[in-house]
Amino acid sequence: MSNSIPATSLQTHPGTNVTVVDLFDRTESLKPLWLQVEGFRRAIYPIMQNAADGVHLICYSQGGLICRALLSTTPDHNVDTFISLSSPQMGQYGDPHHRDLYLNNSNFLALLNDERLHPNATAWKKNLLRIRKLILIGGPDDGVITPWESSLFAFYDDNETVREMKSQPVYLLDTFGLKTLDARGDMAFYVVPGIAHTQWHSSRTVYDTCIAKWLT
Repeated sequence: MSNSIPATSLQTHPGTNVTVVDLFDRTESLKPLWLQVEGFRRAIYPIMQNAADGVHLICYSQGGLICRALLSTTPDHNVDTFISLSSPQMGQYGDPHHRDLYLNNSNFLALLNDERLHPNATAWKKNLLRIRKLILIGGPDDGVITPWESSLFAFYDDNETVREMKSQPVYLLDTFGLKTLDARGDMAFYVVPGIAHTQWHSSRTVYDTCIAKWLT
């Protein structure tokens, strides 16, 4: 569509090489997430190799988690700015009363967050920290991401109260690099009201306010 992020970015940054990686749509999005990560890696890695000055990643919804996993598991990536657009970075519909079940059964997010011990944690953290900037975008009228603050690395506590990123154990313990990125001054947060989940990637307001400045 004419007001999509790719079309708009070509208007505001003429001459930019823009590639839309459209994989695992609709029911395909239900496939195992690590399988999807590998599919996106096959599509994106050649683009990285041909971009001497690096690339920016704009990843929407579940794609934001897939992109974070891709970055964490790619030791030689050259991503400059990772823009996470209304993505459930701390999970979705989580039950804070059964955290033990999550830790024992999650083969994706608990590993990615280094909440479940695994031998690659140190390397994954180092890989993610290769990025120059992490941009987090979300809003209270999303209507799908629950809680919507998950897009900003906030989540429920045991009392079902949403706690901000800096109160999360993954931040306090710097399990995968959030605290390091924050200390570097390399994170930016945008809360945009009035945007439903399916509108994020086509909103000119979101693009102009949250995205355009980082695509340089």
